[in-house]
Order: sequence, then C-alpha cells, then structure tokens
Amino acid sequence: MQIGGGRWSMMPPVVKNLLITNGLMYLATVTFQASMGINLYDYLGLHYFQSELFSPFQFVSYMFMHGDISHLFFNMFAVWMFGNAIENAWGSKRFLIYYILTGFGAAFLHYLTIYMDIAPVIDELGRIASDPTANSITEFVASINANELPNPSQMRGLGTELQHFNTEVLPALAQDPNNSTLLGEAGNFVELYKQKFMNMPNVVGASGSLFGILLAFGMMFPNVRLFFIFLPIPIKAKYFVIGYGVMEFVSAFQASDNVAHFAHLGGMLFGFIILKIWERSGVRWR
Repeated sequence: MQIGGGRWSMMPPVVKNLLITNGLMYLATVTFQASMGINLYDYLGLHYFQSELFSPFQFVSYMFMHGDISHLFFNMFAVWMFGNAIENAWGSKRFLIYYILTGFGAAFLHYLTIYMDIAPVIDELGRIASDPTANSITEFVASINANELPNPSQMRGLGTELQHFNTEVLPALAQDPNNSTLLGEAGNFVELYKQKFMNMPNVVGASGSLFGILLAFGMMFPNVRLFFIFLPIPIKAKYFVIGYGVMEFVSAFQASDNVAHFAHLGGMLFGFIILKIWERSGVRWR
C-alpha cells in the first residue's frame, strides 16, 4: 500500500522511537527512585514557571514522563494506534514537528489556567510573608484548616520548619501577638510555604500531544469507523474526536481529579491552529 509517497508501515520511525523513549524514561524513573532515591519528576516534569524546580527544558522533557505504568501504556497505545496513520501520511519530519508543537501548546494552555488560579494566592502569601501580622498569620492558618490552601504536612521539605511553626511560633504568638521576632519567624515560614506551594503544580505525560494526534486523525480520516471495547457499535472518527473534546471541556471545569484536562484541550486547540496555518500556507496535510 502506498501513502504519502512511501510504503505504509505499521511502526513508522518516529512512532517507534516515541514508544521506545517513553518506555525507557519510565524505566529510568522507577530505577532512579528505587536505587538512588532520585525523583526524576522533580527534574523532568513541567513545573510552574516561578517554581525553584522549573527549567525551560521541561517544556520538552515532560512529554516523555508518565505517572504510572497504566498512564504510559494507554498513552503509547493511542500514539501508535492513531499516530502511525498520520506519520505514514505526512512523513516523519512533519509528524514529529506537529507532535512537539502540540505538546508545547498543551503545556501553555495548562499553565495559563494554573496561573489564573494560583497567581492571586501567591501574591497574597507574598504579602503576608513580607509584612506579617498576628491577624494575617491567623487567617493563613485558618485557610489551611479549611482546605482552602494545601496542608503543609503534604509538602516535601517543610518537616522541621512546620513542627517549629506549629509547636513554638503559633502558641507563642497567641500569648504575644506583637512580638516582632515571632512575627518574623512566622513570615519566614509563610515565605517557605509559598515556595513549596509553587513547586506543587507538575504536569507529566504525552497526553497533550496525543490529543493533538487525535484531532489530526479526526480531521484527516473523519469517516473511518473506530471500534472500542466499551462501545457497542463502531463510531466515526469525527464523532469520536468531537465527543472526546466535549468531555474534556466539561471535565476541565467540573472534575476534581488529578488530570490535566486543559493540557488535553491545549493539544487539540494548537493542533487545529497548526493544521489551519499549514492549510493557508498551501501545505497539503490531508
């Protein structure tokens, strides 16, 4: 069978190397954690841009990290299932460019929404840390107790400081709320809490690029019938992609899970933009 000027391959080179690279990265993640106690998610997952753990290369490395074996398996199975048709049609170079760019787009939209959510919190924490008062510290603690802020006991690197804050600083401040030394120590804890709070957002996985691939597949092969175990009848690709996109959009605003739904939507959105730019530039993609 001939397509895109070449012979059809069930395992074209970019798809094959994506599967291998993602598999090796997961193996390295598990091995480094078990043997040396090194958490590769801290280095290669995509962190918030103000985090002390952030590095620009994470915009690429996060695409090759996965949270667990099921996350890896289902992402890579879908990359192979839909990606091989697209790479065969486009060629390896264009497919790889599209894969990486949709991954960038997924990261951009995800962290744009994260920024809108947590920037006001970061600003408020910074205000408390720079000018602590007994009332502001009390409000800070109340927000944690009401689950409006993450519990500091869940943050790595706060153990000793948290114990000192809870057992010594807070009780002493209750007795002497105007003590400048105690307020300074409380402010230092809030500043450290702010830094650990900014370390918490961390996205990993190829899902953003995968959703870009799904979008491209649905636009290139809209009437191809897809068969799924969980569906009693086959469904055309265009309806599957539209339905999946709607589900992700609804979940992005309603779900309280740990899934980066806006990253998925970002992959789709940027995939659509890329295809339209190519179309206007005279690039034949379908």
